Amino acid sequence: MWLRATRIDRYVLRQLLAGLVAVTFGLAALIWLTQSLRFVELVVNRGLSFGVFLQLTSLLLPNFVAIILPIACFVVTLFTYHRLAGDRELTVMRGAGLSQWAVGRPAVVMSIGAMLCLYALNLSIVPASSAAFREFQFEIRNRVVAFLLQEGVFTSVSENLTVYVRARDRDGTLRGILIDDARNPASHATILAESGRLIVESGAPRVLLVNGSREELDHRSGRLNVLSFAENTVELAETDRNGEQRFRDPSEMTIAELLNPNAAIIPARDFGKMRMEAHRRLASPLSAVGYTLIALAAVLTGAFRRHGSLLRPFASILVVVALVAGGLAIANLAARQEALLPLVWLHALLPGLLAAWVLLAPQFGALPAGLAAGRPQAGAG
Repeated sequence: MWLRATRIDRYVLRQLLAGLVAVTFGLAALIWLTQSLRFVELVVNRGLSFGVFLQLTSLLLPNFVAIILPIACFVVTLFTYHRLAGDRELTVMRGAGLSQWAVGRPAVVMSIGAMLCLYALNLSIVPASSAAFREFQFEIRNRVVAFLLQEGVFTSVSENLTVYVRARDRDGTLRGILIDDARNPASHATILAESGRLIVESGAPRVLLVNGSREELDHRSGRLNVLSFAENTVELAETDRNGEQRFRDPSEMTIAELLNPNAAIIPARDFGKMRMEAHRRLASPLSAVGYTLIALAAVLTGAFRRHGSLLRPFASILVVVALVAGGLAIANLAARQEALLPLVWLHALLPGLLAAWVLLAPQFGALPAGLAAGRPQAGAG
């Protein structure tokens, strides 16, 4: 009996793993394609190579896989076991005396493997790839400004810096330059220059302006101050006046950094967001097991029908959709109120525990009528 059960486990597990790989990478590729369209402009209009485009967007894939994998576990388990039921293979397994646990064991093994992969992604791979992505994006914006500046176009180098160049000579000289610099809220400046040239100092791009003026509005007095110059240099990099580097996003930080935020760098109002991200990374991998158990409970429980049933699988799909939406809502609430952080763990654990109870409870007569219509008999159908 054990040898036969082991062969059945391997047979079902092979189908589950093949489906999991196909669904995960298929959905990840689809999401990558839609998200990477945001960066196509860098290739089409701003002169970056296609290789740089692929290198930049490929760093997004680990995050996509981490989001998709729990849902893929649910979809693959539901589809595989529903197909086994439709092909009467579940009937044969039960006729051989296999219990609910023995039939669902391959899916549980798959979900545990997916959970371990998710922990590796959430704790190491995704933070590293997110940091590399943002650093690469930061470098492209700050080090490749020469590609960004186009003739006759108002170019947004950053959110608070816009540059206009009327013409560019073959030797790289810029003609008719206008710069709108709002990086310092206290002094919004507009700079005009007859000509200029892009230079790089200490790894940061700057534009050397020749024969121009700087118009700056004093918000306190309301006066417009105008300063003429023969030469002036304006930084184009996304750094503040103290030369500090970009602010790190929570997705780049380690668990230790998220649980113990650096008060000298991170505002106190963001502490809740940091801790919520840490708890989400630790709890979300458990949803791979929970979603798999929901799929098993939908297919393996309830009244036996010769041609299967679509009602319970459809209901399980609605349940998982509601859980995904609820997870987003809980994350937003917990980021604002740290007292709600236990909801993150409850959302990850409770659905799987309830599904396991429905799947393995010995007394199905105590379940709701829709689930307690009858336990399948060995050799039925």
